[in-house]
Amino acid sequence: MQKFIPLFLLLISSVIVSAQDRITGHNFATRSEVIAQNGMACTSQPLATQVALDILKSGGNAVDAAIAANATLGLMEPTGCGIGGDIFVILWDAKSKKLYGLNGSGRSPKSLSLEYLQKNTNGKIPAYGALPVSVPGCVDGWFSIHEKFGKMDMENILQPAITYAREGFPVSELIAYYMNGSAKRLKKYPGFAETYMPNGKMPQKGEIFKNPYLANTYEKLAKGGRDAFYKGDIAKSIAKYIKEQGGFLSYEDMASHNSEWVDPISVNYRGYTVWELPPNGQGTAALQILNILKYYDIAQMGFGSTEYLHTFIEAKKLAFEDRAKFYTDPDFSDIPIRELISNEYAQERKALIDPNRAAREYPAGELEQGNTIYLTVADKEGNMVSLIQSNYRGMGSGMTPPGLGFVLQDRGELFSLEEGHANVYAPGKRPFHTIIPAFVSKDDKPFISFGLMGGAMQPQGHAQIVVNLVDFGMNLQEAGDAPRIRHEGSSQPTGSKMKDGGWVNLESGISYQSIRELMQKGHRVKFSAGGFGGYQAILFDEENGVYYGASESRKDGQAAGY
Repeated sequence: MQKFIPLFLLLISSVIVSAQDRITGHNFATRSEVIAQNGMACTSQPLATQVALDILKSGGNAVDAAIAANATLGLMEPTGCGIGGDIFVILWDAKSKKLYGLNGSGRSPKSLSLEYLQKNTNGKIPAYGALPVSVPGCVDGWFSIHEKFGKMDMENILQPAITYAREGFPVSELIAYYMNGSAKRLKKYPGFAETYMPNGKMPQKGEIFKNPYLANTYEKLAKGGRDAFYKGDIAKSIAKYIKEQGGFLSYEDMASHNSEWVDPISVNYRGYTVWELPPNGQGTAALQILNILKYYDIAQMGFGSTEYLHTFIEAKKLAFEDRAKFYTDPDFSDIPIRELISNEYAQERKALIDPNRAAREYPAGELEQGNTIYLTVADKEGNMVSLIQSNYRGMGSGMTPPGLGFVLQDRGELFSLEEGHANVYAPGKRPFHTIIPAFVSKDDKPFISFGLMGGAMQPQGHAQIVVNLVDFGMNLQEAGDAPRIRHEGSSQPTGSKMKDGGWVNLESGISYQSIRELMQKGHRVKFSAGGFGGYQAILFDEENGVYYGASESRKDGQAAGY
């Protein structure tokens, strides 16, 4: 007998379905993009985003706003960045209609030798303490991009961060979580608790935190410029403190530091030019992954399909074997960048992928690496800044010079101690770097400024963002909110080798059918609550003359414009 559903139940059902309908059609949580005409800022902390917008509204340009936001994040998100770390920038200059790259990474102490490290460590540079500390390059990076492209004076640029440091700000949820996690490891180091643990504990979510030491340091930079950091009392304090802790970073190391302007490198992915910076960073890996994927019909495979997931994972493994072998400071090694990102080489590497089986290991090619912040800003003149900055391992080495208000990075941990390795430690050398900004152009015009923080996740994330946008037709916000893949276990720049094919980490949103089929192909799959990075992006819509902004929900961040 036919069953009839009462009309009121049909109406209720209709209302429920309408309330749950997703106009995106995707099975993952997302939200609308932010759209604005005059300027856009996307950072991992809403108050920093507002600082960037205030600078834009006060007559500053995208470079000024990016520096102001980074300085604010150094206060508000010390778990990801600060002036004790390094910086990399890709920026589009509207006046010259050209893309520029800045490598703001610091070098190892000139008085520390490979022999000393080999004799006094267990085969690996430690993660914390004085030994992994390299010269902090952030401040010189700020002043380098400001001197070349800035508009507003540095005192006004740094004032918002100075004010927040003196008056305090409420700590946001995710940052509070990571700050409290860092305290367990780092509170034993002199200066750390004094700076970050008022009343003997880390601030909790919503509590007001002040850092008067950092306010004083920022004021010195605003008045004295970059030399106040590298050639003044700050450098002397850092050198004295590190020596007391048994380290080697000296005043001379600080005083001799300089950033380097570099030409970004690129590949063409289905008509879009994707830009990264060359080594010592790992951006080349994202280009290598995309160069392999472009020889597959990724769109036909479908997002989240077993075929796509398997192909992506294997392409990542191939790129990371080359990452381990070749990526290093170009001042110390002749890196075959053009060959690594060539179409011919991509086809050679693609031929190694078995569509039915996960590889346990791949050879590197034969040819002639924590927490971070990423931000992007665009202004009404058309300038776009893609900026990434980090301490490494969250709050860095734990080395906190007294009275300065920041922690020094531990990037030196990423050197290899294996003689003959491209990334082997040497005095005055820049370590292999994980932090990478990205940019996409179309028909020689600026299109998307984006980045995705998170150690070895970064090149994997960059490639996935581009694939989501280009192959799967997602918008700027969806491309960042979509479930991600993170493969771990490839050979490392420190010299360790991939074993047993590594592990595939998946976020929720991938179907169980795809997971089962991946396992049948030999992939080892596990699920992680974190470690999938933090994404921000700005897209320029030339036809309508507007910017689109995106900031994902994995962080505390915000995209906003005016």
